[in-house]
Amino acid sequence: MTPVRVIRGKGPVIIGVPHAGIWLPEAVKARLNARGKRLADTDWHVDRLYEGLLPGASMVIANFHRYVVDPNRPPEDESLYPGQNTTGLIPLTDFDGEPIWTEPPGKAEQEAYLAQYHGAYHAALNAEIARAKASHGVAILYDAHSIRSEIAYLFEGVLPDFSIGTAGGTSCDPRIEAAVAGVCARAEGYTHIVNGRFKGGWTTRHYGRPETGVHAIQMELAQSTYLTSETEPFQYDTAKADALRSVLSDVLGALESLATELKVT
Repeated sequence: MTPVRVIRGKGPVIIGVPHAGIWLPEAVKARLNARGKRLADTDWHVDRLYEGLLPGASMVIANFHRYVVDPNRPPEDESLYPGQNTTGLIPLTDFDGEPIWTEPPGKAEQEAYLAQYHGAYHAALNAEIARAKASHGVAILYDAHSIRSEIAYLFEGVLPDFSIGTAGGTSCDPRIEAAVAGVCARAEGYTHIVNGRFKGGWTTRHYGRPETGVHAIQMELAQSTYLTSETEPFQYDTAKADALRSVLSDVLGALESLATELKVT
């Protein structure tokens, strides 16, 4: 199993998919408890949801599961949301705060997973960002996620359908945030928020440097928008997903249209 799948395009938009993978090394699989083996915190089918939506876009997809190592967490494992419940670089609990291991990986294993998987994912992202920047004078990284719409351990109430994160407006040009929020606001039957509970993970915060021509924005979708149910077997609902894909296509198209305006000369 290769750690990362890359669909290489020629356009300025790169779609990162860090959490849709479900592959586990045997050493991890053997030591996850029954709850951990459910892999319930997967961003189910997000790669399928976005594939083919924007011709010319690159996609960088992690094949490994986030329980191996989370590619959207800092390598130093400092919290992205101090004071709030969250999961770390190598999660010890699931999103409900319940333990997922019979025996967690030791320090040497953790370092190996960081180098082999986290490192491979970000090497691929870096390569695509550099390719886009060299070709277009700008790169727009769209970090694609999804999550159950109700998780009491992480947040109160029900999430909006679209949670847009720009690290408080610092990870991209304001026109990008406005364009994405505008598409979501016009999408009938959906709700959205900007920089709510999810403001952008490490990927968005690390790569988003608008002054250099590299912009990053995170989209966290409520899984109720495209799954039959947010419980096992986490089945893809084609009718829901097709409606959602129409909105996401407009989101990505808006980003591509902005690229010329954002070009750094």
